[in-house]
Amino acid sequence: MGMFDAKIRPLIDPILNAQGARLAAFGVTANQITVAGLALGLMSAAMIALGLTYWALVPLLASRLADGLDGAVARCHAPSDFGGYLDIVCDFVFYGAVPLGFVALAPEINGLAGAFLLCSFYANGASFLGYAVLAEKHDMQTAARGVKTLYFTGGILEGAETIGFFVLLCLWPQAFIPLAYAFGALCFATALSRVLLAARVFFNR
Repeated sequence: MGMFDAKIRPLIDPILNAQGARLAAFGVTANQITVAGLALGLMSAAMIALGLTYWALVPLLASRLADGLDGAVARCHAPSDFGGYLDIVCDFVFYGAVPLGFVALAPEINGLAGAFLLCSFYANGASFLGYAVLAEKHDMQTAARGVKTLYFTGGILEGAETIGFFVLLCLWPQAFIPLAYAFGALCFATALSRVLLAARVFFNR
């Protein structure tokens, strides 16, 4: 169970939905916002690699705002399966690009910790997507984290915690190694919790 995601949804969704309706009225599509959000995220990762970690916060936070707005715009029309697919692909690219930026900033120093962090993201992502596939197969539904194309399971760490972690890294880049190991360990714990949940829910199905 993520500490923040499910709790902040009721607070931020009305704001995002209102802004999404305005953007949709101007003809902006959800997929355009998704791609723009990825571009901002990659810009942030490039700035991190160049040592501009403080300034990288601007496109980083803007990319996450876009990640919230694309769903709000999609809900003003008919959400498409491809839109949900594009959103999750862009999210995963963003989540991998930011740690890669810190590794590129100081590969000899940050390389091993960065590899550990990315491996933990890989395991966490696999547990999340695998569960979503099985949930779809069994017609499971949830809206605890907003209306989504994929089934979202809870975990120790979710999107809000990850963004907070990235912000902390940008503000305190010299602590990348201990922070990466600590967060990576929690990501592995989150992945394990999903595997155990899947075993309980799907083992006899």
